[in-house]
Amino acid sequence: MVRFRGALSTIGPGIAIAATGVGAGDLLAAMLAGANFGTALVWVVVFGAVLKLGLNEGVARWQLATGTSLLEGWCRHLGWPLKAYFFVYLVLWSFIVAGGLMSACGVATHALWPVFSIRTWAIVHSLVALALVALGRYAVFENVMKVLIGLMTITLLVSVVMVGPDLMAILRGLVPTLPRGSAGATLSLMGGVGGSVTLLAYGYWIREKGWKGVGALSGVRIDLTVGYALTGLFGVAMLLLAAAVLGGGGGMPPGSEGLVACGDAVREATTERFGAAAGGAVATVFLIGVWGAVFTSTLGVWNGVPYLFAEYLDAFRGRFGTEVDTRGLAYRGYLLYLAVPPMALLFLGRPIWVIKVYTLTGGLFMPLLAATLLWLNSRRRFVGELKNGLVATSTLVLALFLFAVIAGRQLMDLF
Repeated sequence: MVRFRGALSTIGPGIAIAATGVGAGDLLAAMLAGANFGTALVWVVVFGAVLKLGLNEGVARWQLATGTSLLEGWCRHLGWPLKAYFFVYLVLWSFIVAGGLMSACGVATHALWPVFSIRTWAIVHSLVALALVALGRYAVFENVMKVLIGLMTITLLVSVVMVGPDLMAILRGLVPTLPRGSAGATLSLMGGVGGSVTLLAYGYWIREKGWKGVGALSGVRIDLTVGYALTGLFGVAMLLLAAAVLGGGGGMPPGSEGLVACGDAVREATTERFGAAAGGAVATVFLIGVWGAVFTSTLGVWNGVPYLFAEYLDAFRGRFGTEVDTRGLAYRGYLLYLAVPPMALLFLGRPIWVIKVYTLTGGLFMPLLAATLLWLNSRRRFVGELKNGLVATSTLVLALFLFAVIAGRQLMDLF
């Protein structure tokens, strides 16, 4: 137990980034993919987790080599067009992602305890997350993330085992294919697995942890590997559960009905084996795990994204290398922007649609991140001995190629 606690204390930011990415995006994207295409897109989840690991390692490697965040690197070396584009993208993405996360929290909690509407639960969760981030410190945030990601991963794996997936179908799903009409689902799944813009928050969290310099790289890689292993497990488990329960049923039910259907299937499977009492308990545990997934994602975005805005303002003013003041006006003002204005999206009455838009916009960020890491981290004059090696370069090139293929398939599906 002492060794386990010691090992657990040596990781943290990777758990936080995984818990942030494992949530609304993974949940809905995996459920939609499983409901509409069965297990055919299992490979996307696995590749997505490996891809995000490679991208996040590149983000961390830049920071450890230069002592500055990747966002500062963009502002220093890539000129005004990228700075202007990213500012507009960040503000719009933040609005959409915040609305999607609120909706996801509302859907998950309504499935667990339908005493209030999805909209009401969504607003409550946004305000609670606002209070926790505004009043808490990083160490508290990290510990909460560790507990909840463990809870949600274990509960979901148990649920999948109870339902009993088709093992041969899983193996077939590991072979890369793009069924007709799946390009949008693939992009959403790739964008949802392990986060998108929130990958940039990892640099701030390792700074909070005190990890600096070239010597910290091995620890960072272990940290990220653990985090994205959990990410992949969660994403595959959610897709398998949706494929078993919702596959062939006409797609994703509205509101919280898809989660309720998954919970009912887990209850029935458990009841057959262990009795009604066990069935009800396991179904409730499943829904609690899903709630944990979406709420940790909300906490991670509410904590991490204001760092980006605050540091962007500093870089815009030519102030590089300064640490973000989480008590400052820029950080707290953007936190408030995330927590309140996007509530307007809740009144559209289409929570699942809002979450879909959120996952798609996240996926569109990944080519920009891959391209800039490919260029910046390949310059020895920037990163010295930590420049891209063969594996890193191949991963980034493959990422760009894959997004081009997905985009081409999306155009083909339009005709």
